[in-house]
Amino acid sequence: MAPQDKNTPPPLPEPLRVAVADSHTHLDMQEGSVEEALAKAASVGVTTVVQVGCDLAGSRWAAETAAAHEAVHATVALHPNEAPRIVLGDPDGWSRQGAREAGGDAALDTALAGIDELAALPQVRGIGETGLDHFRTGPEGIAAQERSFRAHIEIAKRHGKALVIHDREAHDDVLRILREEGAPERVVFHCYSGDAEMARICAAAGYFMSFAGNVTFKNAQPLRDALAVAPPELVLVETDAPFLTPAPYRGRPNAPYLVPVTLRAMAEAKGMTEEALATAVAANTARAFDY
Repeated sequence: MAPQDKNTPPPLPEPLRVAVADSHTHLDMQEGSVEEALAKAASVGVTTVVQVGCDLAGSRWAAETAAAHEAVHATVALHPNEAPRIVLGDPDGWSRQGAREAGGDAALDTALAGIDELAALPQVRGIGETGLDHFRTGPEGIAAQERSFRAHIEIAKRHGKALVIHDREAHDDVLRILREEGAPERVVFHCYSGDAEMARICAAAGYFMSFAGNVTFKNAQPLRDALAVAPPELVLVETDAPFLTPAPYRGRPNAPYLVPVTLRAMAEAKGMTEEALATAVAANTARAFDY
């Protein structure tokens, strides 16, 4: 692929015959308008999207966008990497989010109160993405991440909303904190990244596992093994767009209209027909996010 193709959106896939939802996307980080993204997605059978918040401003935007569009549901949260930035600051801009002053625990409490307020809105269907990220945040940020994660679990339970988990290289700690706090009724592991053994643990606990475009990557056999053992009634599909564009378009911009590419690869890994998996995924997403 010539380098100039990197910014060219991949072509429209063949439409799905059974409509599904993109269970995790970031429309605010994608090119073009929300209306364009939704129309393009609907044209290939992706008729619902869950717009995910990562900080207070993004969560407010998610709630406003969901209020304005019937096809959009919102989740609100402080991303696991946002919590340490709020507490410790980001003087050298390592987060690529611009320099930040350290606000300490009080600033985290204020931000969490803002999330709690948004959590009461009817178009907000989930609390996330929250969780732990041992990849991007060093050991000094772990305490802030854990405190934030526990607070989000409490918010999800009190408002009766789904909990959407970001778990990056932190499987054991995420599962431990869910056990310690007591998980909400509905838990979604976004961009599921565990192995087959963890999939069995999630299945036993009734946690939903949402698979993204990385399940199509050559080196992702452990993910496909996990998907193979995940019960069909606990599987979701997502883009995490603009990230994690499925093969053969890796490295190009992702968007909700590319869900069919990932779903077809998932059906193959599970030995299911495209229609059977799409039917399950559509029902599961509605159940997970209670819409």
